[in-house]
This record gives sequence, C-alpha cells and structure tokens, in this order.
Amino acid sequence: MKALILAAGYATRLHPLTENQPKPLLEVGNNTILGHILQKLQPIKEVEEVFIVTNHRFYDQFRVWLNHHPYPQKIKLLDDGTVNNTDRLGAVGDINFVLQEEEINDHLLIIAGDNLFEFPLSRLLALSKEKKKSVIAFHDLKDKEKLKDKYGVGILKGSKLINFEEKPRQPKSSLAATVCYLLLKSDLHLIEKSLQEGKADNPGDLIKFLTKHSEVHGLVFAEPWFDVGSFESLQAAQEVYRK
Repeated sequence: MKALILAAGYATRLHPLTENQPKPLLEVGNNTILGHILQKLQPIKEVEEVFIVTNHRFYDQFRVWLNHHPYPQKIKLLDDGTVNNTDRLGAVGDINFVLQEEEINDHLLIIAGDNLFEFPLSRLLALSKEKKKSVIAFHDLKDKEKLKDKYGVGILKGSKLINFEEKPRQPKSSLAATVCYLLLKSDLHLIEKSLQEGKADNPGDLIKFLTKHSEVHGLVFAEPWFDVGSFESLQAAQEVYRK
C-alpha cells in the first residue's frame, strides 16, 4: 500500500498568511498540519511509502521542512510543475499526476494536506479489508444545516455509499465527506477515466464518479475533524489542538 498527501494547492482564502507559505506547513498546536498527518500514518505498517505532491512554487519549502523533520516512513516529495492558482492541476489532477509519474499499481491511501482528524486510520483499513472495497471517511456533523452549500454529503445504506451530493442546498444527511480515502488498486483506473470524461474537477466529483462506476463504502467517525480552508476553521483547529 502507498499513501499520498495532497499539498499542491495555493490556499488563496488564507492570504496573506499563505501567500509565501504553504498551508500544510502552518503550525497548529505543537506541530504543522503536515506533521500531524504524518504522525497519523506512522502506525499504519501496511503503508510502504508516502508521496507528498506539491507545486513548483512551494517545493523547496517542503524539501527543507522534511530535511529538518525526519519521519520513519519512506517519503518522496513530488513537484507537479504548477506555479500559481490559475494553472493548478487540482486535487484529482494531482492524484492522477502521481499515479502516472510513479506508475502506482497498489492500494492508495489519499489524504488532503489541509485535513486534521483524530480518528485512527486503522479503522479505514479494517473496513476496506472487511468489504474488499474502496472506502471514504465521513465526519458526522449531526446537523444537516451545517453542511448546506459547504461540504460534500454522503448517503449510506449500512456502510455502502449509495449517493453523493456536492455542496447541496438541501443536504439529505449530516455526513460530510473528508478527503481521506482508501482506494483499492482495482479502482485507480477510474481516476484517469473521470478526468478524461471531464467529470472530476474536485474531490467531491471524484467520489460521485467512483460511486457510479464501482462499489464504495463509507467510514463514519465522530472524532474531531477540521477542513482548514478559512481563517475561521484554522482558528477553531488551533484552539482544540492547543489543549
């Protein structure tokens, strides 16, 4: 199994804070966001190698950070070649870029570089092994109104994902999609296919595409989760992790 951390965005909503610093290297509590993710990956012995994909503009900052913060995992940093927000590949484009660049033919654990979460990744693996299917992690916000126009929303039957809506005005569940996926190698070809059909511009579109072309299951967790995309969410994460 391989792991992929998506860290090639430009975080324009957090400017000026992230104009010259990548969002995954922002400090939250006693570590960076990237550091927290790498710590979550450490207990997962099935992961043989971790790929971190970033852009050309911030590549050197990640390289320096990794040199000064050694982790026991085998880590490879990749540069997707983009230099600003207008030529970015997007999350799904970066996933496909790494698949092609590294010729990956293995199960792939994908985590967004701005996701902070407290559930153990071993639960994601356990459900995938049980169902022998790809798995998406969902955080239960308990209140549908909190998801309105903001998050991708999953509809589950048991653990099977039967429908997915991207930022709906009238959410049908309180399950917010996180960019924390375990995709089986048998499903990886669907990523390039979704891009070719122009139906996966963002992670939510990809989930919907996977749901229509394969059987996907959802892991629901209630532990703290932060999608660090705004100053409000960053402050909320810092308050929790400071404790």
